[in-house]
Amino acid sequence: MSDLPPGKGRKAVVLLSGGLDSMVCAGLAREAGYAINALTIDYNQRHRRELDAAREIAVLLGAERHVILPLDLRRFGGSALTDDIAVPKDGVGQDIPVTYVPARNLVFLSLTLAWAEAIGARDVVIGVNALDYSGYPDCRPEFIAAFAETARLATKAGAEGEEFRIHAPLQYLGKAEIAAEAARLGFDPALSWSCYDPQPDGSACGLCDSCRLRREGFAKAGIADTTRYAN
Repeated sequence: MSDLPPGKGRKAVVLLSGGLDSMVCAGLAREAGYAINALTIDYNQRHRRELDAAREIAVLLGAERHVILPLDLRRFGGSALTDDIAVPKDGVGQDIPVTYVPARNLVFLSLTLAWAEAIGARDVVIGVNALDYSGYPDCRPEFIAAFAETARLATKAGAEGEEFRIHAPLQYLGKAEIAAEAARLGFDPALSWSCYDPQPDGSACGLCDSCRLRREGFAKAGIADTTRYAN
């Protein structure tokens, strides 16, 4: 189902948040033969439980390296994930929600690209999705295509004629299809973390956009989600 080309002998930098989509992307990269270098951005987000998930996933997949890079986006704020703004719990709407973190994927991909160039990798993998998601503009195919051109123009490697490949293998998959891929790859869903508002007892809230989309996806796929939800 993935459009990730074979990568035997190639290094890839995988943006690994610890969420379901990034876990599946990392699994697909391993399956395709890439040597995985995982990058997790600790941006002082509300849902820091995903950092633990990222660590466990990186170990499970045998990542050559796993870098957890600190970047305190709470200094900027502007999002329910980085500021004192309530996480919405009333369902997925049509507008860009307050859980949007300003330019997050642009910032994260820039850091991923920088590490890729530093270690000689020319493949970058990101788990953005343009179907079952909350409407974030930096998940759109147009953005990924534009960033590939930016990578060519902004790097020494690009200036010398080398091509960076920005892979978004889940770009056109729905959450049910992503859940099915997780099952096919043999992942326990509870290994990943999607909730925007972890509860004090360690459970996922079950009501934020991310929880709703995740639960609906597993339900549509007919696959049990072993994540513990408060609701």
